Amino acid sequence: MPVYRAPVRDTQFILNEVLGVQSRNDLPSYAEMSNDTVEAILQEGAKLAEQTLFPVNYSGDREGCERLPDASVKVPQGFKEAYDQYCAGGWVGLAAPEEFGGQGLPYLLHAAVGEYMSSANMALMMYPGLTQGAIAAIITHGTDEQKQTYLPKMIEGRWSGTMNLTEPHCGTDLGLLRTKAVPQADGSYKITGSKIFISAGEHGMTDNIIHLVLARIEGAPEGNKGISLFIVPKFNLDANGEAGTRNGVTCGSIEEKMGIHGNSTCVMNYDEATGFLIGGENKGLRAMFTMMNEARLGVALQGLSIAETAYQNAADYARERLQGRALTGAAYPDKKADPIIVHPDIRRSLLTIRAFNEAGRALLLSTALQSDIAHYSGDEAVRELADDHVGLLTPVLKGVLTDKGFDHAVMAQQVFGGHGYIEENGMSQYVRDARITMIYEGANGIQALDLVGRKLPANGGRALMAYFKEIGDFCEENRADEALSFYTKHLKKGLNDLQTASMWLMQNAMAKPDNAGAASTDYMHLFGLVAFGYMWAKMVKAAQTKLNAGDGDKAYYETKLVTARFYMERIMPETQLRLARIQTGADTLMTLPEDAF
Repeated sequence: MPVYRAPVRDTQFILNEVLGVQSRNDLPSYAEMSNDTVEAILQEGAKLAEQTLFPVNYSGDREGCERLPDASVKVPQGFKEAYDQYCAGGWVGLAAPEEFGGQGLPYLLHAAVGEYMSSANMALMMYPGLTQGAIAAIITHGTDEQKQTYLPKMIEGRWSGTMNLTEPHCGTDLGLLRTKAVPQADGSYKITGSKIFISAGEHGMTDNIIHLVLARIEGAPEGNKGISLFIVPKFNLDANGEAGTRNGVTCGSIEEKMGIHGNSTCVMNYDEATGFLIGGENKGLRAMFTMMNEARLGVALQGLSIAETAYQNAADYARERLQGRALTGAAYPDKKADPIIVHPDIRRSLLTIRAFNEAGRALLLSTALQSDIAHYSGDEAVRELADDHVGLLTPVLKGVLTDKGFDHAVMAQQVFGGHGYIEENGMSQYVRDARITMIYEGANGIQALDLVGRKLPANGGRALMAYFKEIGDFCEENRADEALSFYTKHLKKGLNDLQTASMWLMQNAMAKPDNAGAASTDYMHLFGLVAFGYMWAKMVKAAQTKLNAGDGDKAYYETKLVTARFYMERIMPETQLRLARIQTGADTLMTLPEDAF
């Protein structure tokens, strides 16, 4: 059976020694971030993940969800009890504003413990995870009355939330949506239409479900300009603001999915359901993107979380599974065979996963810190720089971490050999669950196009140039440090490849847009390689500082240096391959006529 151990030590290393969160007293929500407070939150999150969420992960996958004859949905056994414990601990509102019942702690901490929860049980954590996006949209775009009506109960976990975008005929191209909204005399709207792929769309774990639904008001312009966003509760509210009569929204069916079986992914039917406009008429996409940006970072975290738990199981198996002898002779002559971890190719697989996981964790937490800065810094220029950073890195994190999360779940499964293909060992679930992360909240091809087409040229390339300068300055500042020179040399080579690719796109994509489309996925991964390499260089500097001072766990820091060296030697050179692909352009891709495929 699978195992999971929350990587608390690694999180602490990143927060305290790499990011230096204790020094961020300029941010209001960081005032309570003492070492003791951070450690207590991480330890409690780890305990909940390991002891409550993880034990119902495997069984939840096997049992799945069931739509009952009355259109209600039964979630797997143990899910509601685990969800209730999650809510009782205040985890839904960890980073939510105190004025609505949240704890007002940094988003950074929410992301840190969120990894543990998602690693332990990704399907279960999608229920409160979707609520987070709905909370963010209401905070940003809701009226004062809407905030007071919905936020306290959602932050408490008594009510959950969803986002309803996709329809059978439109996914990415939301301008094609047909769900309609008819204005009523009392200021509400009647919402009619069907939405598909709605995660956590129906379940019985909360008293109410607050659906955020994209629809077109009668007479609104066609395309994206005519889309509005509506709050549509499962139950209409009574005079006391509690769940009352059933609204005209029902679960038509549960999607039969490859993975995340414990999450009720629903077809939702709206039949003149009562809804309330949020964010302004025909301003729905702006409001929805608040949810989607939050969700995309959450999905990036899912990619990391699945890769982490898959890695832990593969590493444990490799230490225990006896098979063959080491190529250099018997490593354990007292045993009938050596554990497979003695074999170089097994170690290549494990180190590849580990190197991406540790760098991905650092980049995610670094970006979460920038998100807090963008929201709470008192310096407008600093807020702008941080917001640029988050916007630039979000498609990279979502696309690269989920692509690699799936690849590495498969790689971890391969370590098990035939036993990885057997359901009882749990590796199949990780592969199946990881696959959806590459698709939802904007398929990764869309993330790549967003990066190349929107994020790079935004504000004259301001975010890109600032990020390149940050990495270049780091390399220059540490060039003379012998302990860092190996790492900065490889990082600088990768950065040069990324800058060359960026220049090629500027010179070749404007006149011929297909060049941007053909290059986008390779560019996104090239960007990810350099961004992860930058985090490895920063982690090496932090680890080397501790080693030089003789302070802390020597073995831990030395392991960091070896893993970083592996990344620079074996993974970073892929930037050259990605650059070569980008520079071939789109001609060959676009040559064949459609009927030749």
